[in-house]
Amino acid sequence: MAGWWPRFVRPSTLRRQGILGMNARNGLYIAEYNARRHYPRVDDKRMTKQLASAAGLAVPELIGVIHGHHQLRGLERQLREYANGFVIKPAHGAAGDGIMVISGWRGERLRRAGGRMHEVSELQDHVSGILSGMYSLGGRPDVALIEERVQFSEIFAEVTHTGVPDIRTVVYRGYPVMAMLRLPTQESDGKANLHQGAVGTGIDLASGHTLGGVQHNQPVWVHPDTEASLVDLAIPGWDKLMELAAGCYELSGLGYLGVDVVIDRRHGPLILELNARPGLAIQIANGEGLRPRLRAVDEHIRKTAEEPQAARAAWAAARFGCRHAD
Repeated sequence: MAGWWPRFVRPSTLRRQGILGMNARNGLYIAEYNARRHYPRVDDKRMTKQLASAAGLAVPELIGVIHGHHQLRGLERQLREYANGFVIKPAHGAAGDGIMVISGWRGERLRRAGGRMHEVSELQDHVSGILSGMYSLGGRPDVALIEERVQFSEIFAEVTHTGVPDIRTVVYRGYPVMAMLRLPTQESDGKANLHQGAVGTGIDLASGHTLGGVQHNQPVWVHPDTEASLVDLAIPGWDKLMELAAGCYELSGLGYLGVDVVIDRRHGPLILELNARPGLAIQIANGEGLRPRLRAVDEHIRKTAEEPQAARAAWAAARFGCRHAD
Protein backbone atom coordinates (compact mmCIF):
# COMPACT_ATOMS: atom_id res chain seq x y z
CA MET A 1 0.00 0.00 0.00
CA ALA A 2 2.83 2.35 -0.77
CA GLY A 3 0.44 4.51 -2.79
CA TRP A 4 -1.94 5.11 0.11
CA TRP A 5 -2.98 8.77 0.38
CA PRO A 6 -3.66 10.95 3.43
CA ARG A 7 -7.17 11.32 4.75
CA PHE A 8 -7.52 15.00 3.80
CA VAL A 9 -6.31 15.94 0.32
CA ARG A 10 -7.30 18.43 -2.34
CA PRO A 11 -9.69 17.29 -5.09
CA SER A 12 -7.02 18.15 -7.66
CA THR A 13 -4.63 15.74 -5.93
CA LEU A 14 -7.21 12.96 -6.05
CA ARG A 15 -7.71 13.56 -9.76
CA ARG A 16 -3.98 13.35 -10.39
CA GLN A 17 -3.87 10.06 -8.49
CA GLY A 18 -6.65 8.68 -10.68
CA ILE A 19 -9.30 8.42 -7.97
CA LEU A 20 -12.74 7.63 -9.35
CA GLY A 21 -15.47 9.60 -7.58
CA MET A 22 -19.13 8.69 -7.23
CA ASN A 23 -20.41 11.13 -9.86
CA ALA A 24 -17.90 9.91 -12.44
CA ARG A 25 -18.61 6.29 -11.58
CA ASN A 26 -22.36 6.82 -11.98
CA GLY A 27 -22.21 8.97 -15.12
CA LEU A 28 -19.28 7.57 -17.09
CA TYR A 29 -19.45 3.90 -16.24
CA ILE A 30 -22.67 2.72 -14.59
CA ALA A 31 -25.00 4.76 -16.82
CA GLU A 32 -22.93 3.98 -19.91
CA TYR A 33 -22.33 0.25 -19.49
CA ASN A 34 -25.10 -1.04 -17.20
CA ALA A 35 -28.36 -1.32 -19.11
CA ARG A 36 -31.33 -0.93 -16.79
CA ARG A 37 -32.97 -4.06 -18.17
CA HIS A 38 -30.16 -6.15 -16.68
CA TYR A 39 -30.37 -4.73 -13.15
CA PRO A 40 -32.76 -7.44 -11.87
CA ARG A 41 -30.00 -9.99 -12.53
CA VAL A 42 -27.98 -8.50 -9.70
CA ASP A 43 -30.51 -6.57 -7.61
CA ASP A 44 -32.61 -9.70 -7.07
CA LYS A 45 -30.31 -12.08 -5.19
CA ARG A 46 -32.61 -15.02 -5.86
CA MET A 47 -32.37 -14.42 -9.62
CA THR A 48 -28.59 -14.09 -9.34
CA LYS A 49 -28.41 -17.52 -7.70
CA GLN A 50 -30.60 -19.03 -10.41
CA LEU A 51 -28.53 -17.54 -13.24
CA ALA A 52 -25.26 -18.62 -11.65
CA SER A 53 -26.48 -22.16 -11.07
CA ALA A 54 -27.74 -22.40 -14.66
CA ALA A 55 -24.28 -21.30 -15.85
CA GLY A 56 -22.62 -24.02 -13.78
CA LEU A 57 -21.25 -21.60 -11.16
CA ALA A 58 -21.46 -22.58 -7.49
CA VAL A 59 -23.46 -20.51 -4.98
CA PRO A 60 -24.33 -21.00 -1.29
CA GLU A 61 -27.21 -23.46 -0.91
CA LEU A 62 -30.64 -21.86 -0.68
CA ILE A 63 -32.44 -23.35 2.33
CA GLY A 64 -35.72 -21.57 1.83
CA VAL A 65 -37.61 -18.42 0.88
CA ILE A 66 -39.98 -16.57 3.20
CA HIS A 67 -42.70 -14.90 1.12
CA GLY A 68 -45.19 -13.88 3.79
CA HIS A 69 -45.73 -13.32 7.50
CA HIS A 70 -47.77 -16.50 7.76
CA GLN A 71 -44.52 -18.50 7.39
CA LEU A 72 -42.95 -17.00 10.52
CA ARG A 73 -44.76 -19.39 12.83
CA GLY A 74 -42.90 -22.42 11.44
CA LEU A 75 -39.55 -20.67 11.08
CA GLU A 76 -37.95 -22.11 14.23
CA ARG A 77 -38.89 -25.67 13.29
CA GLN A 78 -37.50 -25.20 9.80
CA LEU A 79 -34.14 -23.88 11.01
CA ARG A 80 -33.53 -26.17 13.99
CA GLU A 81 -31.71 -28.75 11.89
CA TYR A 82 -29.01 -26.27 10.83
CA ALA A 83 -26.67 -26.67 13.79
CA ASN A 84 -23.81 -24.90 11.98
CA GLY A 85 -25.91 -21.83 11.38
CA PHE A 86 -27.49 -20.07 8.45
CA VAL A 87 -27.82 -16.64 6.89
CA ILE A 88 -31.00 -14.61 6.42
CA LYS A 89 -30.93 -11.76 3.90
CA PRO A 90 -33.35 -9.60 1.91
CA ALA A 91 -33.59 -10.59 -1.76
CA HIS A 92 -33.42 -6.92 -2.80
CA GLY A 93 -31.12 -5.55 -0.10
CA ALA A 94 -28.03 -3.40 -0.63
CA ALA A 95 -24.76 -2.59 1.17
CA GLY A 96 -25.12 -5.56 3.51
CA ASP A 97 -28.16 -4.08 5.28
CA GLY A 98 -30.63 -6.61 6.63
CA ILE A 99 -28.23 -9.56 6.56
CA MET A 100 -28.29 -11.65 9.73
CA VAL A 101 -25.57 -14.27 10.16
CA ILE A 102 -26.42 -16.99 12.68
CA SER A 103 -23.55 -19.24 13.73
CA GLY A 104 -25.66 -21.80 15.60
CA TRP A 105 -28.09 -22.61 18.40
CA ARG A 106 -27.54 -22.51 22.13
CA GLY A 107 -30.52 -24.18 23.67
CA GLU A 108 -33.60 -22.17 22.71
CA ARG A 109 -31.60 -19.14 21.61
CA LEU A 110 -29.70 -18.19 18.49
CA ARG A 111 -26.05 -17.15 18.45
CA ARG A 112 -25.08 -14.37 16.03
CA ALA A 113 -21.75 -14.53 14.20
CA GLY A 114 -20.50 -11.66 16.36
CA GLY A 115 -21.31 -13.62 19.54
CA ARG A 116 -24.54 -11.93 20.60
CA MET A 117 -27.49 -14.09 21.60
CA HIS A 118 -31.01 -13.66 20.20
CA GLU A 119 -34.42 -15.00 20.99
CA VAL A 120 -36.36 -16.69 18.18
CA SER A 121 -38.88 -13.88 18.43
CA GLU A 122 -36.14 -11.39 17.50
CA LEU A 123 -35.34 -13.44 14.42
CA GLN A 124 -39.01 -13.42 13.47
CA ASP A 125 -39.16 -9.65 13.94
CA HIS A 126 -36.12 -9.26 11.70
CA VAL A 127 -37.67 -11.35 8.94
CA SER A 128 -40.89 -9.37 9.32
CA GLY A 129 -38.88 -6.20 8.71
CA ILE A 130 -37.38 -7.71 5.55
CA LEU A 131 -40.82 -8.63 4.25
CA SER A 132 -42.11 -5.11 4.85
CA GLY A 133 -39.31 -3.64 2.73
CA MET A 134 -37.21 -2.17 5.54
CA TYR A 135 -33.95 -3.09 3.76
CA SER A 136 -34.97 -3.30 0.11
CA LEU A 137 -34.03 -0.90 -2.66
CA GLY A 138 -36.81 1.66 -2.86
CA GLY A 139 -38.49 0.35 0.31
CA ARG A 140 -40.76 -2.02 -1.57
CA PRO A 141 -42.07 -5.26 0.01
CA ASP A 142 -39.46 -8.00 -0.22
CA VAL A 143 -38.86 -11.69 0.42
CA ALA A 144 -36.32 -13.17 2.83
CA LEU A 145 -33.75 -15.68 1.61
CA ILE A 146 -32.37 -18.30 3.99
CA GLU A 147 -28.98 -19.62 2.90
CA GLU A 148 -26.54 -22.19 4.15
CA ARG A 149 -23.81 -20.52 6.21
CA VAL A 150 -20.48 -20.70 4.43
CA GLN A 151 -17.66 -22.45 6.29
CA PHE A 152 -14.73 -20.30 5.22
CA SER A 153 -11.32 -21.65 4.28
CA GLU A 154 -8.91 -22.18 7.17
CA ILE A 155 -6.38 -19.88 5.55
CA PHE A 156 -8.45 -16.91 6.72
CA ALA A 157 -8.81 -18.10 10.32
CA GLU A 158 -6.20 -15.72 11.76
CA VAL A 159 -7.44 -12.63 9.93
CA THR A 160 -11.16 -12.68 10.57
CA HIS A 161 -13.46 -12.40 13.57
CA THR A 162 -16.25 -14.95 13.19
CA GLY A 163 -18.32 -14.13 10.11
CA VAL A 164 -17.18 -15.00 6.58
CA PRO A 165 -14.52 -13.07 4.63
CA ASP A 166 -15.17 -12.48 0.95
CA ILE A 167 -13.32 -11.23 -2.11
CA ARG A 168 -14.75 -8.21 -3.93
CA THR A 169 -13.56 -7.72 -7.53
CA VAL A 170 -14.52 -4.80 -9.74
CA VAL A 171 -15.01 -6.01 -13.31
CA TYR A 172 -15.08 -3.52 -16.19
CA ARG A 173 -16.23 -4.60 -19.65
CA GLY A 174 -15.32 -8.17 -18.70
CA TYR A 175 -11.86 -7.42 -17.27
CA PRO A 176 -11.06 -7.61 -13.52
CA VAL A 177 -9.50 -4.25 -12.67
CA MET A 178 -9.19 -4.19 -8.87
CA ALA A 179 -9.85 -6.54 -5.95
CA MET A 180 -9.87 -6.60 -2.18
CA LEU A 181 -10.32 -9.15 0.57
CA ARG A 182 -13.04 -8.01 3.00
CA LEU A 183 -12.56 -9.29 6.54
CA PRO A 184 -15.28 -9.26 9.23
CA THR A 185 -14.49 -7.78 12.63
CA GLN A 186 -16.15 -7.74 16.01
CA GLU A 187 -17.31 -4.22 15.21
CA SER A 188 -18.92 -5.32 11.92
CA ASP A 189 -20.82 -8.11 13.74
CA GLY A 190 -19.43 -10.80 11.47
CA LYS A 191 -20.28 -8.98 8.22
CA ALA A 192 -17.76 -8.13 5.52
CA ASN A 193 -19.07 -4.64 4.68
CA LEU A 194 -16.48 -1.89 5.11
CA HIS A 195 -18.97 0.79 6.10
CA GLN A 196 -19.99 -1.41 9.05
CA GLY A 197 -16.42 -1.71 10.36
CA ALA A 198 -14.96 -4.60 8.38
CA VAL A 199 -11.37 -4.44 7.10
CA GLY A 200 -10.57 -4.30 3.40
CA THR A 201 -7.17 -5.43 2.13
CA GLY A 202 -5.91 -4.67 -1.35
CA ILE A 203 -4.94 -7.64 -3.53
CA ASP A 204 -2.18 -7.88 -6.13
CA LEU A 205 -4.02 -9.09 -9.24
CA ALA A 206 -0.95 -10.96 -10.50
CA SER A 207 -0.22 -13.09 -7.44
CA GLY A 208 -3.35 -12.97 -5.29
CA HIS A 209 -1.34 -11.72 -2.30
CA THR A 210 -2.76 -9.08 0.05
CA LEU A 211 -1.11 -5.66 0.21
CA GLY A 212 -2.20 -4.35 3.62
CA GLY A 213 -5.55 -3.19 4.96
CA VAL A 214 -7.87 -0.28 5.62
CA GLN A 215 -10.56 0.23 8.25
CA HIS A 216 -12.73 3.35 8.44
CA ASN A 217 -10.65 4.80 5.59
CA GLN A 218 -7.45 4.54 7.64
CA PRO A 219 -4.58 2.12 6.90
CA VAL A 220 -4.10 -0.92 9.15
CA TRP A 221 -1.41 -3.58 8.93
CA VAL A 222 -2.83 -6.11 11.41
CA HIS A 223 -6.37 -7.32 12.02
CA PRO A 224 -7.93 -5.21 14.83
CA ASP A 225 -9.27 -8.27 16.67
CA THR A 226 -6.69 -11.00 16.07
CA GLU A 227 -3.60 -8.79 15.51
CA ALA A 228 -2.53 -11.09 12.67
CA SER A 229 -0.67 -9.48 9.77
CA LEU A 230 -2.72 -8.36 6.78
CA VAL A 231 0.28 -8.24 4.45
CA ASP A 232 1.24 -10.96 1.95
CA LEU A 233 -1.60 -13.36 2.70
CA ALA A 234 -1.88 -15.70 -0.31
CA ILE A 235 -5.42 -16.32 -1.55
CA PRO A 236 -5.70 -19.92 -2.83
CA GLY A 237 -6.72 -20.57 -6.43
CA TRP A 238 -6.30 -16.95 -7.40
CA ASP A 239 -6.13 -17.47 -11.18
CA LYS A 240 -9.45 -19.35 -11.12
CA LEU A 241 -11.02 -16.63 -8.98
CA MET A 242 -9.97 -14.03 -11.56
CA GLU A 243 -11.54 -16.10 -14.34
CA LEU A 244 -14.71 -16.54 -12.30
CA ALA A 245 -14.99 -12.78 -11.79
CA ALA A 246 -14.37 -12.12 -15.50
CA GLY A 247 -17.11 -14.59 -16.43
CA CYS A 248 -19.69 -12.68 -14.42
CA TYR A 249 -19.66 -10.09 -17.22
CA GLU A 250 -21.54 -12.49 -19.48
CA LEU A 251 -23.65 -13.75 -16.58
CA SER A 252 -24.91 -10.30 -15.59
CA GLY A 253 -24.80 -8.39 -18.87
CA LEU A 254 -23.29 -5.46 -16.95
CA GLY A 255 -20.15 -3.66 -18.06
CA TYR A 256 -19.30 -2.27 -14.62
CA LEU A 257 -19.98 -4.50 -11.62
CA GLY A 258 -18.71 -5.86 -8.35
CA VAL A 259 -18.34 -9.62 -7.90
CA ASP A 260 -18.35 -11.00 -4.35
CA VAL A 261 -16.92 -14.50 -3.93
CA VAL A 262 -16.36 -16.60 -0.80
CA ILE A 263 -14.07 -19.61 -0.48
CA ASP A 264 -15.85 -22.44 1.31
CA ARG A 265 -13.68 -25.14 2.89
CA ARG A 266 -15.92 -27.86 1.44
CA HIS A 267 -17.20 -26.47 -1.86
CA GLY A 268 -14.44 -24.07 -2.92
CA PRO A 269 -15.28 -20.68 -4.51
CA LEU A 270 -18.94 -19.65 -4.28
CA ILE A 271 -20.54 -16.57 -5.82
CA LEU A 272 -22.09 -14.68 -2.95
CA GLU A 273 -23.66 -11.84 -4.94
CA LEU A 274 -23.15 -9.35 -7.76
CA ASN A 275 -23.40 -5.59 -7.45
CA ALA A 276 -24.29 -3.08 -10.17
CA ARG A 277 -23.05 -0.18 -8.04
CA PRO A 278 -19.88 -1.39 -6.29
CA GLY A 279 -18.47 1.02 -3.72
CA LEU A 280 -15.32 3.04 -4.23
CA ALA A 281 -13.48 2.22 -0.97
CA ILE A 282 -11.66 -0.51 -2.88
CA GLN A 283 -9.37 2.28 -4.12
CA ILE A 284 -8.35 3.13 -0.55
CA ALA A 285 -7.73 -0.54 0.22
CA ASN A 286 -5.39 -0.76 -2.79
CA GLY A 287 -3.79 2.66 -2.40
CA GLU A 288 -4.50 3.36 -6.06
CA GLY A 289 -7.23 4.97 -8.17
CA LEU A 290 -9.48 3.12 -10.59
CA ARG A 291 -9.43 5.65 -13.42
CA PRO A 292 -6.07 4.64 -14.99
CA ARG A 293 -7.09 0.99 -14.96
CA LEU A 294 -10.47 1.67 -16.55
CA ARG A 295 -8.80 3.74 -19.28
CA ALA A 296 -6.28 0.95 -19.87
CA VAL A 297 -9.13 -1.50 -20.46
CA ASP A 298 -10.78 0.89 -22.93
CA GLU A 299 -7.51 1.24 -24.83
CA HIS A 300 -6.94 -2.52 -24.83
CA ILE A 301 -10.42 -3.22 -26.18
CA ARG A 302 -9.93 -0.70 -28.98
CA LYS A 303 -6.85 -2.63 -30.14
CA THR A 304 -7.91 -6.21 -29.40
CA ALA A 305 -10.44 -8.65 -30.79
CA GLU A 306 -13.05 -10.04 -28.40
CA GLU A 307 -11.41 -12.32 -25.81
CA PRO A 308 -12.75 -15.23 -23.71
CA GLN A 309 -12.88 -14.83 -19.94
CA ALA A 310 -9.61 -16.70 -19.27
CA ALA A 311 -7.72 -14.41 -21.64
CA ARG A 312 -9.32 -11.33 -20.10
CA ALA A 313 -8.34 -12.45 -16.60
CA ALA A 314 -4.76 -13.22 -17.70
CA TRP A 315 -4.38 -9.81 -19.37
CA ALA A 316 -5.69 -8.01 -16.27
CA ALA A 317 -3.31 -9.92 -14.00
CA ALA A 318 -0.35 -9.02 -16.21
CA ARG A 319 -1.37 -5.40 -16.70
CA PHE A 320 -2.53 -4.45 -13.21
CA GLY A 321 -0.53 -6.77 -10.97
CA CYS A 322 2.34 -5.42 -8.90
CA ARG A 323 4.74 -7.27 -11.16
CA HIS A 324 3.56 -5.47 -14.32
CA ALA A 325 5.84 -3.02 -16.03
CA ASP A 326 4.55 0.27 -17.41
